[in-house]
Amino acid sequence: MSRPEESGAEGARWAGPRPEGSEPEGPRRVGPGSGGSRPEESGAEGARWARAPWGEGRSETASAPAERTGSWLPLRTLTHTTPAGPVAIPLDDLDPYRDLDDPVPPARLEADEAAQWQRVFDGAVAVLAGAGAEPGPGRLDPAAVRAVVPYGRTAVTPPAPPTVGVSASSGDSFGAMLISRPASPLALAETLVHEFQHSKLAALLHLFPLLDDDREECYYAPWRADPRHLTGLLHGAYAFTGVAGFWRDRLAEPEHAEAAAYHFALRRLQSRLVVRTLLTSARLTAPGRRLVTGLARTLDGWLREPVDPAALARARTAAALHRTQWRLRNVAAPAGPDGALRFRPDRGFWPDTRSHTFATRPADPRTPDEHLAAGDPAAALDGYAEDLARDPADPHARSGWIVARAVLVPGHATRRPLARPELLLPRPSG
Repeated sequence: MSRPEESGAEGARWAGPRPEGSEPEGPRRVGPGSGGSRPEESGAEGARWARAPWGEGRSETASAPAERTGSWLPLRTLTHTTPAGPVAIPLDDLDPYRDLDDPVPPARLEADEAAQWQRVFDGAVAVLAGAGAEPGPGRLDPAAVRAVVPYGRTAVTPPAPPTVGVSASSGDSFGAMLISRPASPLALAETLVHEFQHSKLAALLHLFPLLDDDREECYYAPWRADPRHLTGLLHGAYAFTGVAGFWRDRLAEPEHAEAAAYHFALRRLQSRLVVRTLLTSARLTAPGRRLVTGLARTLDGWLREPVDPAALARARTAAALHRTQWRLRNVAAPAGPDGALRFRPDRGFWPDTRSHTFATRPADPRTPDEHLAAGDPAAALDGYAEDLARDPADPHARSGWIVARAVLVPGHATRRPLARPELLLPRPSG
């Protein structure tokens, strides 16, 4: 399972069949006068009937869990308070169409896990509120989220990782998103912003033709392991521009400042690179060009904003590492007779571990990546050379060797391998 810019899934449905004459519903306001329940369907104490995104079912909240009655399982919700009253967002672990693939059976969350979802969501709401009420790139009113589908775990054990491992959304279910629960509210807040950006762009794509995409997967996306088509690039650029804005809003928060400086610097750089690819592709329609030109204007302004030099250096190094490893793993040498990229037949998925490794400066670096993130390219170069001596074909070590050498000895001789690393087999020597 992956994000839309990582899967290209289209036509997937999140929720069950829509009853005739009904409309999709988003978060439901509950409370006196809200129409949140129907008297004849009130059921067990503490429970209420609620309409799921496309159908009807029971609902429960963390503060007032409903009991199973007969063949019914209550629909859980994530709740938070707004100036207009409480908002309940479905936490959907039941609907057979909640996944992005074939129908799936219910994966009922244990009560403790549902409570953890509410705890992390409460923290994410607080993070998002820190940016203020004014709209802007990377800002989100959580009440706009229409459903959250928990992925990959139903119990509190083993402990959740600090970051989101999997998230995804579908263009056919606005505001709904599948997320593997992290332990960190900050990570959940970032993911809510990311996936809602996809929903907004999907809505625009339903309304306007933004580009003429031949679906050829031949473009570099800095957040992907494989080549992408233009629609995927546009989705990624729009989503990660929002993510850059999210981190920009965290720069003034002392507890997040170091990570925010790095992520803001990294995502604005990567998003601007993809925006340039889109603008030079000659495939954008007039509405698409207006949209992407607007992204470029925003990103160009952000690129002129000062960022902590150490975080900026780590971000630039991480970006160079990803692009170098992507070319080593995907691009065959030499290029085709028309200059077009030729792709390796043995290319496959590889995990991007470096983007997180470089987020903060390691206090006690041990691996070559950590030495490079700590600002010691000489030690990193020696470590990569040792790794290459054991496995000369290791793309991770080879990309690290190329980038560390370019940082240590800047100049034309080291820039060329950065541009076309597939043309050069680096030798494991300083």
